[in-house]
Amino acid sequence: MKTFDLSLYLVLDPGLCAGTGMIETARAAVAGGATMVQLRDKTGGTDRLVETGRDLMDALAGTPARVIVNDDVTAAITIGAHGLHIGQGDGAADEARARIGPAMILGLSVERPDLAAGVDPAVVDYIGAGPVFATPTKPGHHAPIGFDGLAGIVRASPVPAVAIGGLKAPHVGDVLAAGADGLAVVSAICGESDPRSAAHAIAVRIAASRRSIPRLAGATV
Repeated sequence: MKTFDLSLYLVLDPGLCAGTGMIETARAAVAGGATMVQLRDKTGGTDRLVETGRDLMDALAGTPARVIVNDDVTAAITIGAHGLHIGQGDGAADEARARIGPAMILGLSVERPDLAAGVDPAVVDYIGAGPVFATPTKPGHHAPIGFDGLAGIVRASPVPAVAIGGLKAPHVGDVLAAGADGLAVVSAICGESDPRSAAHAIAVRIAASRRSIPRLAGATV
């Protein structure tokens, strides 16, 4: 059985993490409350992803955090990552599932409700819904959807959703109120001098927001 917690999903950015390093940023963020870590390096190539990913798996061994590799199926399999995340332009989800097997977590980026409605829960485990806001960490992204757009995607999705796109700590309440299971952040942790404190501050807001939203009272961080 696959277990994962989308509450606080850190997407690593090699540029923003340059001061602390991606491995130490991830280690600190998980200590502060991050529940999933996505390794994203658009320019590094498979070899660098594998090298970094192996170090990341070692660094987070023994923690409940799950390591997800962005886009690169070969790297995800070679690393023995917990999961793979792909976009709409990265090939068919069922083909990715066939390559990674049934045990690995598979996430899919979704920008519209009709795409969310078409997700096969037998293939995809969660969606990344967004971008909620425009963000410089992902050039060429789709038009921002805002929180109303996020809610529409979440309603249409048959699988859990994590919101993504320019999100920071003050957005936690709106993200959860829209029905998402958590939020994915980049600069809100990678761009901070103290990633552990930054992650902890967001995790505390998530816990507080869930207590204030009755339908989420039973959820965990």
